[in-house]
Amino acid sequence: MSFLEPFASPEHLDPELQLFLEKASLRLCKWLANAGHSSPLPSISVMPEIAPPLKGLSADALLDEIQLVMDGSYQPSHPGSLAHLDPPPLTASIAADLICAGLNNNLLAEELSPSLSRLERLLCNWFAERIGMPPQSGGVAASGGSLSNLMALVVARYQSGLQNDPKAVLLASSEAHVSLSKAVRVMGLDAEALQTIETNNEGQISIELLESQLKRVRAEGGKCFAIVGTAGTTVRGAVDPLVELGAFCLRESLWFHIDGAIGGIFAISEKTSHLVKGISLANSVTLNPQKLLGITKTSSLLLVANRSDLISTFATGLPYIEPAWGTETHGGEMGIQGTRPAEVLKLWLGLRQLGETGINNLLEQSIERRVCLENKLDPSKFQLISGPLHLISCTPVGIDKEQSAKWSAETRLELLENQIMLSRPLHQGIYYLKAVLGNPHTKTPHLVKLAKILNCSLGV
Repeated sequence: MSFLEPFASPEHLDPELQLFLEKASLRLCKWLANAGHSSPLPSISVMPEIAPPLKGLSADALLDEIQLVMDGSYQPSHPGSLAHLDPPPLTASIAADLICAGLNNNLLAEELSPSLSRLERLLCNWFAERIGMPPQSGGVAASGGSLSNLMALVVARYQSGLQNDPKAVLLASSEAHVSLSKAVRVMGLDAEALQTIETNNEGQISIELLESQLKRVRAEGGKCFAIVGTAGTTVRGAVDPLVELGAFCLRESLWFHIDGAIGGIFAISEKTSHLVKGISLANSVTLNPQKLLGITKTSSLLLVANRSDLISTFATGLPYIEPAWGTETHGGEMGIQGTRPAEVLKLWLGLRQLGETGINNLLEQSIERRVCLENKLDPSKFQLISGPLHLISCTPVGIDKEQSAKWSAETRLELLENQIMLSRPLHQGIYYLKAVLGNPHTKTPHLVKLAKILNCSLGV
C-alpha cells in the first residue's frame, strides 16, 4: 500500500506520482470506453465518505473513491446523450486540463502566468478577428456563459453612464437565457429592469415590438443601457435577426450584446458563419466553445469590440501585484474574476487538435444530424420547433399542459430504457422533448431509433 506525498518534489521525478496519474488515467480511459454499454444516466450512485479521515488515504484507496464518483456520473460520450449542450470531451482538451491543474498558474496577473496570460490574450484576439470584430477588439475567458453575459451587461451599463441609475433597463427576447435575469439581480436592479419582447413564429425577437417598447421606456423616463440579441435560444436554437438588431442599436446609440453561448461558435467557420450573420456588429459577444467543440468545462469567452471597455470597467490597479509587462493589462483587470485557472490551455490545444477541417466537420455535422432527425418526425403529428442550428424540440399536436407533461415524462422514460436521453423543457406552457444534436458519436442508426420511438409514442 503506497502513500503519495502531498506535493510533487521540485527536485526530482516522483515515481509514485507518475504511477498514480497513470492509474487514474487508465480508469478514466476505461470509463470513456464503456460509455456506450449502458444508459447515459447511471442506474445507481454510491457516494464515498465525505469528511477527510484522520490519516490520509493510500493511492489505491484514493483511486477507488474516485471510481465511485465516476460510476455515478452522467456519460456525455454515450451516443444517446442528446439532452443538453454537453458533448463528449476532446482528448487533447482532457490532457490540457490535467496540465492546467499541474501548472496551477493564476491568470490574475502576468507574473503568475507568463505564457498563459499571453496565450489567452492572443486567442481572444483570434476569436474576435475570426468573427469579424474590429482590430481593437479582444476579450477574456470566463467560467461559463452566465458569467460572460453578466460581465457584458456590467460593461454596457458602465459605458452608458447608468451604473448608478435605478431606472436603467435592458431589452431582450422573451426566449432569452435565464442568465439575464440573474445578471439583473446581481447588478442590483429590479426584476422589471429586464424587459422582454415577444418573438415571432420562428422564435426570433420582433424588431417592430422592440422599437415600440424602447419608445415606451423612454417616454416613462427610463434609460436603456443594452439590447441583447440571442444566437441560439435554449429550447429551439432560434437566432435573432442580428443584422437588423445591429443596425437598430447603431441608430439608437445603444450597446448591442449578443448571447452566442449556444450558436455563436458557428461564426468561426466559413461553412456555417451565415447562420449567425451580423454577429460582428455587436459591442460584446458571449461564446461557449464547450457547448459544441468538446472543450472540457468550463470554456466561455467574452469578446468586446473595444478591448479598452473591459479595462476601464473592471480595472482597480491591483496594488499588490507588479505592473503588467509592456503595455498590456493583467487578466484580473479584464473582468469580474480575479483568480482564474489556465482554462484557455484546453481551448487552445483542442482547437489545435481539431484543425480547420475538424472544426468545420463538428459544426456542419451537428446541423446535418438535426436535419436528419427532423425529416424522420411526422410534422402532422408533432409540433416541431427548431431554428437553423442543432437543436430541435417536439410535442404532440393539439395537447394541453397536463397531457404534454404525461406524454413527455413517459416517453422520456422509455427513451432512457433504450439508452437515449432527451431533455424535457417547459416552453410557452407546454412540455416538449428536446434533442441537442452536437454529439459526434451519434450516428444515423441512433437517430432512426430515436425517431421510431417518438413516432410510436403517438401510434405513428
